[in-house]
Amino acid sequence: MKGFKLTIVGLLALALLSTSCKKQKSSTTGWNLNDAKWGGFQKLNYKGQETGPNLILVPGGTFTMGSQEQDVLYDNNNMERRVTIPTFYLDEAEISNNQYCEYLYWLQRTYLDVPQVHSAALPDTLSWRNKLAYNEPYVTNYLRHPSFQDYPVVGVSWIQASRYCEWRTDRVNEMILIREGILKPNPAQANEDVFNTDAYLQGQYEGAIKEKGQLKDLDPNGAGTRKVRIEDGIFLPDYRLPTEAEWEYAASAMTGNANKGEENINTRRVYPWNGLTVRAEAPEKRRGEIMANFKRGRGDNAGIASKLNDNGFITTPVISNYPNDFGLYNMAGNVSEWVMDIYRPLTGEDVTDFRAFRGNVYKTKQLDPDGYVMEKDSLGRIKYRDVTVEENANRHNYKKSDNMGYLDEETYQNDEQKYDYGTTTLINNKARVYKGGSWNDRAYWLTPGTRRFLEESQSTSTLGFRCCMERLGGAAGNNQKKKKGSGY
Repeated sequence: MKGFKLTIVGLLALALLSTSCKKQKSSTTGWNLNDAKWGGFQKLNYKGQETGPNLILVPGGTFTMGSQEQDVLYDNNNMERRVTIPTFYLDEAEISNNQYCEYLYWLQRTYLDVPQVHSAALPDTLSWRNKLAYNEPYVTNYLRHPSFQDYPVVGVSWIQASRYCEWRTDRVNEMILIREGILKPNPAQANEDVFNTDAYLQGQYEGAIKEKGQLKDLDPNGAGTRKVRIEDGIFLPDYRLPTEAEWEYAASAMTGNANKGEENINTRRVYPWNGLTVRAEAPEKRRGEIMANFKRGRGDNAGIASKLNDNGFITTPVISNYPNDFGLYNMAGNVSEWVMDIYRPLTGEDVTDFRAFRGNVYKTKQLDPDGYVMEKDSLGRIKYRDVTVEENANRHNYKKSDNMGYLDEETYQNDEQKYDYGTTTLINNKARVYKGGSWNDRAYWLTPGTRRFLEESQSTSTLGFRCCMERLGGAAGNNQKKKKGSGY
């Protein structure tokens, strides 16, 4: 879904800028809410989280994660297990060259005194090179030529993709403030004086404030006006990479096989579509069509001249082929996609069955000696540090910051010994999972349960990404209707 879904903005703005004619009362104290005379505590008539640009709502549920195909490589790394995925948002399609170039342009224009920030974000265009192939035209043209502007960006590492997500969060939230008349567009912002959601919420970014753009402060001891707070519900949650479980759930799109009105799915899918082959079975006019952009066999990237089977010798535009039952394009083929998780060769027994994820590193904001959040860094971002065992001595759910190797590394002494890295394996805590087949992969990799890994700083010409976002509140979206009580 492109653009914003305007579901909360008008009513929310009115709720923030006025005390409301109809007085609400606290159900626990009886005090007036949204009333400066009674202390000014606010309760908003909040209509739900709006849908950010390019995102599709993926309704959550339970599914069987893991192998849908024969384990032809004998990796035994995707054992079947039942997991639950809460509702979330996912990009309709992979991030395109043009979308990534917008990011590069912003970095180059903004961080004038720190040009290495732009340099660090550049995709590796040399990833197209092959010692036994002539791919120089892609090296030169694929990223920036308008012929490829709607094709998926490749040559992007896991680290670069994660930083793009951080940048996108700030640009979208800044646009919301501009749209709501709180800030004015400020193309002159540079270096540390750039909008950052975290810094704004900590009072460390002012920006170009629009006249009468501040919100009314109902605190009788306040200044009369105030900035937007997280409690206002205006800001969207962070964009990020999806977890492996989220990506696999979204790719499988089993909702299309659910029995109408029943809590039952009788048929499991091998691919993101129905059937046991890579060709369409229905409707009749599409029967026999190739459903994804992949390599059918040795030397066959696209079929014959009179009948190209997927219209792609390499990648194809991000909006191409047919979307799955969630409305997501190219969840199989075109390019493989990064996910958040670090890779482990065995999964199933060592992960939770709710929001399964391996890769947690817990951090907290850095504070000065007086207990205030430290001044933002030279790029305009709030500083964070790893949590320590000492400050979490009384916690029972976690102690240390780095939990990437929880349960499976307790017998190892240091990073070099883990999985005998560099000798018999390339697996360590920098190995990240990527999912889905690409334009240069065989059909086996099109199945959502298959998985591979690559070091987080590396990239290939077959690997891209898409962004994800939390859904806060109602699992069915903003159209959710409240159910009546059962009567007991």
